[in-house]
Amino acid sequence: MTAKIMIVDDDAETIDFLTLILTRQGYQVVAAMNGMESLRLAHSENPDLIVLDVMMPDIDGYEVARSLRRRPETAIIPILMFTAKAQVEDKVAGYESGVDIYLTKPVHPMELHANIKALLSQRVASAETVGDHGHVIGVISAKGGLGVSTTALSLAISYHEKYNENVIAAELKPGQGSWASELDFSDPCGLCNLLEMNVAEITSSTVEGQLVSTPFNVRLLLASSDPVDSVSMSNFEQYEAVLQQLSLLAPLVVLDIGTNFLPAYNVVIDICDEIILITEPHPNSVKRTRYLLDDLRNKGFGSAKVMTLVSVNHTRSDMVLSMSDIEEEIKQTVTLGIPPSTELSYQAAVRSIPMVQVQPESLVAQQYKNLAEKISKRVSQ
Repeated sequence: MTAKIMIVDDDAETIDFLTLILTRQGYQVVAAMNGMESLRLAHSENPDLIVLDVMMPDIDGYEVARSLRRRPETAIIPILMFTAKAQVEDKVAGYESGVDIYLTKPVHPMELHANIKALLSQRVASAETVGDHGHVIGVISAKGGLGVSTTALSLAISYHEKYNENVIAAELKPGQGSWASELDFSDPCGLCNLLEMNVAEITSSTVEGQLVSTPFNVRLLLASSDPVDSVSMSNFEQYEAVLQQLSLLAPLVVLDIGTNFLPAYNVVIDICDEIILITEPHPNSVKRTRYLLDDLRNKGFGSAKVMTLVSVNHTRSDMVLSMSDIEEEIKQTVTLGIPPSTELSYQAAVRSIPMVQVQPESLVAQQYKNLAEKISKRVSQ
C-alpha cells in the first residue's frame, strides 16, 4: 500500500519541490500551508508521515508537533522537521516538541528519502507491537455536583456489561477523588503516584501497575481525597503522558474530568475523542452549561469530534426545565435524560457498590445502557 506523506510548509516552492521528489519515489502527497490546516488534515487524512516546517504564519511547527503528540489519533505519526533553522537550540526545541528527525534546508534528495524510509519502517514496527489507541471519552460539567463521577463510572460499567469489552475509568482530580470511599477501596493514590513521576517514567507498565481491579471488571485509576494532593493538578506533562498510556491499555477509557476548572483542562480535552457534557434541568445550571458548550465547540466538539449532552435530574420536583426548554436555551440536542435516583444512591452508598448494580433493571441503569449503546459504534471504529 502506498504511504501517504503530508507536507506542512508556508512556502509554495518548497511544497512543489518536496512533492516532486516524493511522488517520484511513489508516495502519495497531501500539503498544508499553515499550522491550523495541518492539524485538520492530520485528523482527516491520517498520513503515514509528516514533513513539517518551523516558521509559519499562524502557529509554528513546534506547537503543531506538540498538538499532534497530544492527540491519540495522531500521537504515533512520525514527524520529520524540515527547516532552515539550524541553530543547536532550534534542534533541541524540535526534539523536545516531539519530532523524530530534524533536518535543515537544503538537503540532498537521497538523504531526505533515506530518513523518510527509516521513519516509515519504524512506524510499521511500532504499529505491530503497540496496536491502536483506545477511544477516550471525557465526562465534564460546568459546575460540581451534577453527577459527572457517577455518569463516568456508570457508563464504564454499563459498556463492559453490554459488550464484554476491556474498559478503564479514571478520576482526574487529585485531592478530590470519590470512587475509593464510595466503593470501599483502601489505596486511592494511583493518579497521584503517576503525576509525581518524571514523564519518562510514565509508561504503559507503570500506568498498568497503578490501576485497581474491581468486582465489576472495570479497572480504575483512583484519585485520593486528601486536599494536599491537589498540588499535582498542574503537572500538565504528566497528565498528557498518563492519558496517552491509558489509551493504549483498553478499547475504551472513560475520564471523570469534573469541571473545566481543572488546571489541566486543555491538555485533557485535547486528548479526548469525544465529550459527554452533563447538565441538570435547572435554569442556572443550564446557563453555565451554555458557556462551557461554547468553549467545547471552539475546540472542535460537536463538529470534528462528537459531543453528547446528558441531563441528570436530582429532584422529583415538578419545578424543573423540560428537555425542550434546555435545548432551546443552549441550542443543543439533549441526547439522554437520567431520572432522579435518590433511593438507588442511598442503597449504593450503604452497600459500597456502583449505583447501576443496585437494581440492574431500573430505569436509571437502563438509561446508562442506552448511553453505552450510543457510543458503541465510535468505540469499535
